[in-house]
Amino acid sequence: MPGTGRCRGHNGAVTYRVLKLIASLLVAVFLRPRVTGLHHIPVRGPVIIASNHLSFIDSIILPLVVPRHVTFIAKAEYWTGRGIKGRVSRWFFTTMGHIPVDRTDPRAGQRSLEDALAVLQRGGAFGIYPEGTRSRDGRLQKGHTGVAWLALAGSTPVVPVALRGTDRVQPVGKMPRPVRGVEVTFGPPLDPSRQIAAGTRPAQARRELTDQVMASIHAMSGQELVA
Repeated sequence: MPGTGRCRGHNGAVTYRVLKLIASLLVAVFLRPRVTGLHHIPVRGPVIIASNHLSFIDSIILPLVVPRHVTFIAKAEYWTGRGIKGRVSRWFFTTMGHIPVDRTDPRAGQRSLEDALAVLQRGGAFGIYPEGTRSRDGRLQKGHTGVAWLALAGSTPVVPVALRGTDRVQPVGKMPRPVRGVEVTFGPPLDPSRQIAAGTRPAQARRELTDQVMASIHAMSGQELVA
């Protein structure tokens, strides 16, 4: 499987910082996103960044506005494309330190969670979309419990995030365009310790914590929440 889930060595770290600086400047000039609540993200230590998902460009904007290096899982096709576009995609996702996942592998979901847990155990920040995929109708879909599995397994706080306007910047299947009005709102972290202390059955604890994450995202995004 291509990719490492993080930049390796001094040269990789320097390349990452340069790429993030350039991309951040481009996003600031063309999109001028309004970012609030960054103080909710801990300066150090493991943290899960859990966001709604409206557009491909979400995975570019989020790592740029968060002051820490955020690792995401991305489909393996971004590493295996052909031609110039394929090489650029492979270089970008490798440099950003994202983790490739082969969606044809029946165990891919669990392996990706194990890779994410390793990031958290190193004290890193991991980004996840609990909906599992981009919303096609703009509504906030029911969350998958992988986010809670990570939080409970790693005793890690979850910072909910609401993105607004990214679907206008890059609608599904379209190229990005410079549309203003993007908003990124970070909410107060959710602590999984309550479920752990209560001794709730694992499946129930995962469902309860996931629903709390989605409720927080819903409150900030204003999206209709799918029951």
